[in-house]
Amino acid sequence: MIVCVCNNISDREIRQAVDLGLSSMAELRRDLGVGTCCGKCASCARQVLNDHLDTKTIHATELSFRSAQTA
Repeated sequence: MIVCVCNNISDREIRQAVDLGLSSMAELRRDLGVGTCCGKCASCARQVLNDHLDTKTIHATELSFRSAQTA
């Protein structure tokens, strides 16, 4: 889904940016241009960012838990 129409940025591109280390709206603005034109995408972009950061945290926690169980 296209999140930022002005810069043609999709939710997938935002998730990929998070996977590469971006973790804030300031970094999304700087690197992808999200929210730099009309600004209408900012809340949706922030939600995609936060959801993916949360998902990564949950997966990391699960992996740590599994590692501790097998140790």
